[in-house]
Amino acid sequence: MGRIRPNIAARIRGCLLGGAVGDALGAPIEFMTLDAIRARYGPSGLEEFDLAYGRIGAITDDTQMTLFTAEGLVRAKVRQASKGICHPPSVVHAAYLRWYATQRSKTVMSIEEFQKQRAPDGWLVTHRELWSRRGPGNTCLAALSRADTLGTVAENDSKGCGAIMRVAPVGLLYPSATADGASNPAFDIGKEVSACTHGNPTGYLAGAVFAQIIASIVEGHTLLAAIDAARATLRAHAHSSEVSRAIDGSLQLASKIAEPSIGDLEVLGGGWTGEEALAIALYVALVAKSFEHGVRLAVNHSGDSDSTGSLVGALLGTIHGDDVIPIRWIASLELREVIDEIACDLAAVRSASFDCEANEAKYPGW
Repeated sequence: MGRIRPNIAARIRGCLLGGAVGDALGAPIEFMTLDAIRARYGPSGLEEFDLAYGRIGAITDDTQMTLFTAEGLVRAKVRQASKGICHPPSVVHAAYLRWYATQRSKTVMSIEEFQKQRAPDGWLVTHRELWSRRGPGNTCLAALSRADTLGTVAENDSKGCGAIMRVAPVGLLYPSATADGASNPAFDIGKEVSACTHGNPTGYLAGAVFAQIIASIVEGHTLLAAIDAARATLRAHAHSSEVSRAIDGSLQLASKIAEPSIGDLEVLGGGWTGEEALAIALYVALVAKSFEHGVRLAVNHSGDSDSTGSLVGALLGTIHGDDVIPIRWIASLELREVIDEIACDLAAVRSASFDCEANEAKYPGW
């Protein structure tokens, strides 16, 4: 996939659109075994968008929560600009509570009714498509239902992939390391954002690693260099052995099977847990010949197809930029305009050209 090195805005757009495309590709087969996938779609498995949730190109809770992560990060910047103080993971946690409110509503209410019940909550929640339940994870729903204090670690022992699948925007906005090397902002914020719903260290450390890898790639590092840097950060954290072993497994498999067929990645697990999803995503991104090849490989297995597709799409989109994503897939993608607009806003925040005061109604600082 040799090409001109993409700029940061192209990487950000590639990450969000690529993740959503991988999510939409995997959505129809999320709970199918590989044998069932082959029986329905042939030996090569699913290769194009198919019907899910009543339409072609439907996103799932993975993309929904990713968008709320991005929205929360932008709102944190607005809060910092207006108040002079902010804890970004708490603002993102509040964004997840807005997502939770859309998922638990048992009756259809108007946006106006919703906003009367709560403080005006900005632009993202006004998109009715985000109110559709797209297989939301039980861990996320339960943790958010019990959230008493924003920014705290969830009181559960879950290491499910519901944390890692939504954390990419952290790496798009925060650096992989400070100039003096004293801290790793993307890792640290990714860890806190993941932990607000998943209390097991394996779950939130997998999310932290993914956020740092995304950040390193945005900065222009290769995927292998990004993985090495994240592994070094991970070693300083307790209870990281499962995530470390998963990363090692992905690298070992890439050295053994550089040209895989669908099903070869199943030795890494099903992607239902954070470390398995990370291992699958890293392996596929390392061996992918193209964006299409990578996301197809990522979804065709007996596991969490939409989440692994989303992670691989985000990685490859970040590495190569948005113009490697097939136009036919973007054209059919649900909420593509919303995804593109948030990507543009994140890029503006990253470049310090975002006007916080002018955008306060769109992204209120709370």
